[in-house]
Amino acid sequence: MNESSGCPGSRTQDFRAAVTAVEENQGKVKSQLQQWPIQMHLISPVAPYYQGADVLLAADCVAFALGGFHPDYLKGKAIGIACPKLDEGQEVYIEKIKSWLDDAKINTLTVLIMQVPCCRGLLNLAQQAAQQAQRKVPIKAVVVGLQGDILSEEWL
Repeated sequence: MNESSGCPGSRTQDFRAAVTAVEENQGKVKSQLQQWPIQMHLISPVAPYYQGADVLLAADCVAFALGGFHPDYLKGKAIGIACPKLDEGQEVYIEKIKSWLDDAKINTLTVLIMQVPCCRGLLNLAQQAAQQAQRKVPIKAVVVGLQGDILSEEWL
């Protein structure tokens, strides 16, 4: 099979050598998850934990690639997760994000995506919802590299 064909995000990459070079973590990292459910198809955009909150919309893979996901990005935020490549019925996500903006009156929306091209779809959904919403809310886009480095972070 030719690994250069298809979506670059599907290409097999082995990071084991890089991971073993990193020192072993001396302590446990406390979870910063403040709610359940978190999958966009399951959440209610007007649940109490979204009201006036800073919200994180993260691509499914981000938490696995980004070592500091909990303390650096999830802490103090309500969350929704989705996969712009594999999830079906994504038009519902636009309505839910729009409801975060207009009904839950969230403060900010941070969209965390991976560097692979298909992941941009999640940012596009957030931008579509923001264009349709009556309230204007600051949106931060963060792109995470495949080995957990932050490639870009900007307010839109």
